[in-house]
Amino acid sequence: MQSRALDVPRRRQIVWRQYLVYIGFVALFLFFAVALRDSGFTTPNNLLNIARQTAIIATMAVAMTFVIAAGQIDLSVGAVAGLASVTAALTIARFGPVAGIIVGLLTGFAVGAVNGLLVTRLVIPSFLVTLGMMGVARGAAMWMTDTAPVPILDQRYNAVFGSGSIGPVPSLLVWIVVITAIGAVILRKTAYGRQVLATGGNERAARFSGIDTARIGFLVLAISGVVAALAGMLYAGRLQSGRFQWGEGDELSVIAAVVLGGTSLFGGSGSVVGSVLGALLIGVVNNGLILMGLETSQQIIIRGGIIIVAVALASRKYAS
Repeated sequence: MQSRALDVPRRRQIVWRQYLVYIGFVALFLFFAVALRDSGFTTPNNLLNIARQTAIIATMAVAMTFVIAAGQIDLSVGAVAGLASVTAALTIARFGPVAGIIVGLLTGFAVGAVNGLLVTRLVIPSFLVTLGMMGVARGAAMWMTDTAPVPILDQRYNAVFGSGSIGPVPSLLVWIVVITAIGAVILRKTAYGRQVLATGGNERAARFSGIDTARIGFLVLAISGVVAALAGMLYAGRLQSGRFQWGEGDELSVIAAVVLGGTSLFGGSGSVVGSVLGALLIGVVNNGLILMGLETSQQIIIRGGIIIVAVALASRKYAS
């Protein structure tokens, strides 16, 4: 009875931290709404702009939730996005949009599969594998294009992948709503989602219970590559070109969004909706800082501070 009573404040503390992203989002939004009331922060156009800027980060954050919940990390997502935007754009120019979509997604799967094989078969830490792959993917995209942008002239592709809209709703928002719904259902309602959480929570126990943990590790990294490629294709459609710079540095924002959303860096827990809201929180911060007149360097410093705070909170949560 005494130990059960002692667990009550601990459980309340954990639950409170799980909802930290929601509390933080509301607090920051209200702060910027008041501080920037004369700068158009709450206008419909600006709010839609925040959503557009956030959608691609949120897309990658959905897949990264599975990666981190399984006890892995993927630092190559930004570079894969840039590489896929290039391969898709080059293919569209020669063979049309359908072939471009297929090649773009295959690019992400190929990179993600190599990551997964190196991590699960050669037992190399995912941090090192994906850090190296980040350089490989970025260099390949630069080499294929000689660092020049590859324009996408097919307006059908551009409309579907980022530039168009369905009525008043931008196509990017449709993409992220669909991806979030799929990710949330898979993580919470399927055997695969439960196996991901079990693998990240205790890999040895998961293995003894019959879960193929190597398969789970491979799949989360392979799927992360595919979703990063989709994000790169959304960049390409929105900006109407493929370029190696698309996605550069996004891995930091994606990881920050996932951790802010309640996914433990130690694995074993995750929230897809929380990760998307974490991405939106970062988008609100970036937009507010721009309207306040802060420079890009200052925005990067604050974004780094958000990552540090998120990691500190996660560490306290699982150390208590």
